[in-house]
Amino acid sequence: MAAYRKIEGKSTQILEKIRENLEQLNEKIDVMIEIQKHGQRELPENLPEALDVMTLLSLPDHLRKTAVTLCKLEKATADEVSEQTKRARAVESGYLNQLVVMGYMKKEREGRKAYFYVDRET
Repeated sequence: MAAYRKIEGKSTQILEKIRENLEQLNEKIDVMIEIQKHGQRELPENLPEALDVMTLLSLPDHLRKTAVTLCKLEKATADEVSEQTKRARAVESGYLNQLVVMGYMKKEREGRKAYFYVDRET
C-alpha cells in the first residue's frame, strides 16, 4: 500500500508539472494569436531584428517582460526599467545583464550609471 501511495504521489507531481508547462505554452500561444489579430499588441513598433516576435516568445516570461520594457524605453538604467515592470532594481539589473550576455542587449557606462539598450544595428 505504501509503494502505491509513493507511485501515486510521483504521478501527481509529474502531472502537475505537465499542467504547468501546458499553461505556459497556452499563454505564449495566446500572445501569438493576439499579435496576429491586432498587430503588435504591446510590442514596440521599432523592434530590432535580434528581438523578433519568435525570439521574444522563446525567452522566459521574466526576461521577455524586461526586454519588451527596454525596447519601449530604448535606453535605460535598471532603475528606470524596474519602475516600469514594478520589480526590484536588483532583479531587473540581473535580468538585463542576462540579456546582455545572451547578446540581445548592450550595456554602456556613463559615469556611475549603467545604461542598457538594444543594438538596432544588428
